[in-house]
Amino acid sequence: MIPASTRAELEDSILTCCKSLFLTSAIPDLIKQGGTPKQIEYLAAALRQEITRREENKRDRLVKRARFPTYKTFEGYEYRCVKLPPALSREELEGVCFIEEKNNLVLYGPVGIGKTHMAIAAGVSACMKGYKVRFYTVTELVLKLAEARKNGTLERLRSELNSLDLLILDEWGYVPVDRDGSQLLFRVISDSYESKSLLLTTNLEFSKWGSIFTDDQMAAAMIDRLVHHGHLILFEGHSYRMEHALMKQTARQPGAGAVSRGSTPDAKHPGNP
Repeated sequence: MIPASTRAELEDSILTCCKSLFLTSAIPDLIKQGGTPKQIEYLAAALRQEITRREENKRDRLVKRARFPTYKTFEGYEYRCVKLPPALSREELEGVCFIEEKNNLVLYGPVGIGKTHMAIAAGVSACMKGYKVRFYTVTELVLKLAEARKNGTLERLRSELNSLDLLILDEWGYVPVDRDGSQLLFRVISDSYESKSLLLTTNLEFSKWGSIFTDDQMAAAMIDRLVHHGHLILFEGHSYRMEHALMKQTARQPGAGAVSRGSTPDAKHPGNP
């Protein structure tokens, strides 16, 4: 026999689980009326396991739908090149608190220094918390928007983007965008203003955005919407990829210099050392 207090707690747990799983309230009522202690314990455990399973499946679906180019987390992330603003702590960043407040993040710095890794890690953290996330390179999104406009599905794509909690735009300003592409991108930024969070990675300072997006006024309007509710994260230092490049490591090895085919030493020929 389980104690009365424990039975009441289990019955409350069953009721909560049933609500979470959208099950009929008749189940908790039946348990209260004639459920044996073992039945109550078993049902409470089974329902909790089902909730856990559904939550795990939901997180997996969210990660898959985000379409990250690779899976990365904050575990072991090196912050030595990162300068966070005073209003955003490391814990708040990794806990993606900025999404609840519909704030934006702009990750600015040279290539190969960890911006995309941080962007993906933040996106994965958001998925783990149940947020809807989508990852695009800017070039990819502009092409997708242009194709949708051509096919007459632009409004449907905009609706899909508007349903997100976090939109990640990687490589912002890496490739020039024509006027039509800039206008399409501007509509995405405008739609996102105060309705969801944007996360951008860029190696281009704000003053040069006009040259990339063909219009200084449009670029200024984009910046205004991004920074009004946003944080700027600075990255400083040397490229991680360059520092750990395989070619660079090979070049340091003794005897790693290239030798032409015709000059390859052959032990069979006399005169070769």
